[in-house]
Amino acid sequence: MDESRGSRFRLPSRWRERGSGRPPSDWRATIQSRAATAAVIFALWTVAIEARLLYLQVLHHDHYLTQARQQQMEPIVAPAKRGDIVDRNGNLLAYSVDAYSVFADPTEVADPEGTAAAICAALDDCTAADRQAYLRSLRRKARFVYLPRKVSPREEQRLRGLKLKGVGFIGESRRYYPKRDLAAHVLGYVGLDNVGLAGVESRYDAQVRGLEGKIIIQVNASQKALSSRVEREATEGAALELTIDQYLQHITERELRDGVLEHRAAAGTAVVMDPATGAILALANYPTFNPNAFARADDDMRRNRAVQDLYEPGSTFKVVTASAAFEEGVIRPEDPVDCSPGYITFPGRPPINDVHRYGVLPFSDVIVKSSNVGAIRVGLRLGPERLSRYVSRFGFGQTLASDFGGESPGIVWNPQRLDNSALASVSMGYQVGVTPIQMAAAVSSVANGGTLLEPHVVRALIRNGRRVEIPRKPIRRTVSERTAATLTAIMEEVVDRGTARAARIEGYTIAGKTGTAQKLVDRRYSKSEYNASFVGFAPSRKPALTIVVVIDSPRARGYYGGTVAAPIFKRIAEASLRHLGVPPSINPAPPVLLARHEDAETGEARAVNARLAESDRTLEPVRQGVMPDLRGLSARRAVRTLTLAGLAARVSGQGLVVDQAPEAGSPLVPGDVCVIKLGRPTLEGGAAR
Repeated sequence: MDESRGSRFRLPSRWRERGSGRPPSDWRATIQSRAATAAVIFALWTVAIEARLLYLQVLHHDHYLTQARQQQMEPIVAPAKRGDIVDRNGNLLAYSVDAYSVFADPTEVADPEGTAAAICAALDDCTAADRQAYLRSLRRKARFVYLPRKVSPREEQRLRGLKLKGVGFIGESRRYYPKRDLAAHVLGYVGLDNVGLAGVESRYDAQVRGLEGKIIIQVNASQKALSSRVEREATEGAALELTIDQYLQHITERELRDGVLEHRAAAGTAVVMDPATGAILALANYPTFNPNAFARADDDMRRNRAVQDLYEPGSTFKVVTASAAFEEGVIRPEDPVDCSPGYITFPGRPPINDVHRYGVLPFSDVIVKSSNVGAIRVGLRLGPERLSRYVSRFGFGQTLASDFGGESPGIVWNPQRLDNSALASVSMGYQVGVTPIQMAAAVSSVANGGTLLEPHVVRALIRNGRRVEIPRKPIRRTVSERTAATLTAIMEEVVDRGTARAARIEGYTIAGKTGTAQKLVDRRYSKSEYNASFVGFAPSRKPALTIVVVIDSPRARGYYGGTVAAPIFKRIAEASLRHLGVPPSINPAPPVLLARHEDAETGEARAVNARLAESDRTLEPVRQGVMPDLRGLSARRAVRTLTLAGLAARVSGQGLVVDQAPEAGSPLVPGDVCVIKLGRPTLEGGAAR
């Protein structure tokens, strides 16, 4: 039994070879090791999953939640509308209109080159460079790219008709200037991103731009919109009300352009300012540009020369020299100044000449005839410290107009470095760099009685129907009222019988000063390139306007300020005075007197007396409240006397004054009209028939 069983069940040969009667147990170890390995792998896999879950759901929970929302929520910017810009009378100068921009999802565009070509063909003005730019955008690895921005309605219609895959449209706001190039340098322009880039559009961008809105659109996996909600409403920006008068701006631009073209000049600038407030009524530069298509204009056309360009003012700067001399008591208007022999020399430089040889002149005539030699002699008496102090008082060497970006402060000398040669140059308006707007502000301070005001072009901000007016901003006192009145009288003579007779306007007394300055070319003064300028105010005694005209490099029909710039001033001033309804100061219409108060009359008489020049004996009766004797005076002298006394003049005839009404010695009533008759006096004192 045992043998047979043993014979039937035999051990494997490998067991017998090992000399063991039982099978070895290494298969158990193998199974155990494999099970342990599997358990370790499973444990590591579990730990890895747990770690990944920890990483995703705990450590980076916010990041992936945001990413998920971005995939499910599509934010759309609701563009804000910029506020309108209007002139002082409410005429619209700039506003925003709805427009569409073209965008694309490059991942959905199968044929970038064909799509770029089709878009370019549908646009009115698409260059090869534009087409290449669109192609580069369509080849980008992005989900959103802009193609043409703010297309016209006609272009939008053509592009929609193409039904290009991956191309869509988004609503935006586009700036539009209905008057085209009118006041372009004042307004500036706006870029594609609705940001102001120049002018008041840039300076007041934060107020005008408004706040963009945000709309959230929920999309599915196919990026189709399911729902939307407004997260933030877009708000419209504030409106700007400018000090600019649209009609005066048109007049100024027209006359400046005609003057530049007539004299074949390189460029020109004109500024019209209200001397009582510092408000800029018109500001023009030529050449100019259309802000609707500002990219087509070069930098020279877009530059605001009135606040950015420096020029040597020449003889217009003698107003500053005379102001300093009067205020410091260095000289009086009637004091003689020796201008012979018509030139003056300083070591190391050519002689400084007068246009004519004058000999000895009263200082008032030094200004009237614009004698360089006379101005230099008075400037040397002042000295560098005192003259430099008044240069600074009048606002030169500093920025004044905060409404304009990029304003140049100008170039003035440090008084410690002013030797006699440099002092001579500054006294006659050389070796000092000024801007036209600085000159307008400086002369306006003479016109208003001695107060330098900040030139400004924004009159009010209007937000949510509430108008906030910008107040008048005095900077400092430049000269006393008495000095301002003396300068005004001298500047009237400049127009009456001096270098600015081309600026005379019938019916008005005008005060002004001409300037002619050689330009620096390659660091040397040119003998053919000049800046011709004129600055003046009208009417001279109750000024409504200060006007500066600067013509750069006139090349035809002369180059003097009196022959080039003064006529432009005249044409601008004539039309402006008519538009503003400013009554003539010579031969005005009879006033309608409604009422008069004794205290007011006494105060008015005091104001008149404060303006009188003590050296003028003709005006002595005025101080006593009686009509002066005008017989024997010239028409202009008589009119000036009456203007100083606060009276209006009505003139008839030619020659000298032979009769007047009211008669000499009559009670003086400021505001009344005095009729003066002109004729040729006879030996008996009567008029010749």
